[in-house]
Amino acid sequence: MERKTEEIPAVIDNLRRIFQALSEYANNAEKTTGLTGTQLWGMKLVAEHAPLRVTDLARLMYLHPATIVGILDRLEAKGLITRTRSQQDRRAVDITLSEPGREITARAPETAQDILLKGLEGLSEDEFSRVADGMALMVRILRVEHISPQPLHPS
Repeated sequence: MERKTEEIPAVIDNLRRIFQALSEYANNAEKTTGLTGTQLWGMKLVAEHAPLRVTDLARLMYLHPATIVGILDRLEAKGLITRTRSQQDRRAVDITLSEPGREITARAPETAQDILLKGLEGLSEDEFSRVADGMALMVRILRVEHISPQPLHPS
């Protein structure tokens, strides 16, 4: 019991650090590019993997295709991406960056999502299991299993 009492402040402080870091990454992305962290992350993925389809981008971002369509609508309205019919499959739409989109992406800071994914991918199986189990436990402690996950910051 004493260990818990001593370590609870560290757990709370680490949560605060995580929330603060996510906020700072998002604010930096917005200041630098005028985009949300989620929009910028999507653009960086398009830059890396273009041409992409909505379902491919959704898979890479761990989001639902319907959420991706909303993000793409906003990026297209800003002239940062283009959607064109695929030459191979006329039913499909390919997503690419426009020239302004490439310029913004080239000078943009790294996103929290990208840093998190790279970090998770770099963990050993044991470390990853501990993180996954700990996060699932935090969700249970906070009683938020029923909440549908949304992008880290509004798109």
